[in-house]
Amino acid sequence: MRLFPAIDILGGKCVRLKQGAFDQVTVYNESPAQQAKIWQSQGASYIHVVDLDGARYGTAINDEAIRQIINAVGIPVQVGGGIRAMDDAEHKLSLGARRVIIGTSAARDPDMARHAVNRFGADHVAVGVDARDGFVSLAGWTESSQLSAWQLCKMIKDCGVKTIVYTDIAKDGMLSGPSIEETAHIIALGDLDVIASGGVSGLDDLYACQKIGAYGAIIGKALYTGAIDLSSAVNLFEAER
Repeated sequence: MRLFPAIDILGGKCVRLKQGAFDQVTVYNESPAQQAKIWQSQGASYIHVVDLDGARYGTAINDEAIRQIINAVGIPVQVGGGIRAMDDAEHKLSLGARRVIIGTSAARDPDMARHAVNRFGADHVAVGVDARDGFVSLAGWTESSQLSAWQLCKMIKDCGVKTIVYTDIAKDGMLSGPSIEETAHIIALGDLDVIASGGVSGLDDLYACQKIGAYGAIIGKALYTGAIDLSSAVNLFEAER
């Protein structure tokens, strides 16, 4: 199972939010690029980056910080947040991102995911499925929808998407454990690389993700608070990769 240390960018800084609330922000590093170098030095094989401003406002805001992250490390970086159109995805890939994560636009128009896969290849496109009480949230988690997470995953799988980042918003930043049952339900669709996100608090949570067959797990607050040591976790979960 691959581990993805998370770097969330707000106002050019590395932060963590609580349940996606923009008024509950903790700044962990003034330099996202420096934080990326720390994760790489501790064994990270892939980094997960989200432009929180971009997700909220639907436009690229922290591209310079993202560029600096990509240039600072020698490992692949996946980027999400504010990718609403094909040109947005192409631009993020042009910065050097290995994979772009499409969220709101894929929920509103699953065919965009199909077009992105056809244009950039399945290895370079993921869809972020962010759910609150089982239903997909949009626009940086500020809008609700009537579409269930499972329905969206089924639709985008049929569009040729291979990788899904599934986040239970209620768990995000809470260190309360990931949403294992819901994540397993999506994994059961088959033929998808599902990355579990939100709530990872310790090694037991990572073992639980591994047990249900998750392709990967994103770790955020647990790393920043020291609840998980990245070097140890990489040795435990990526030794077989």
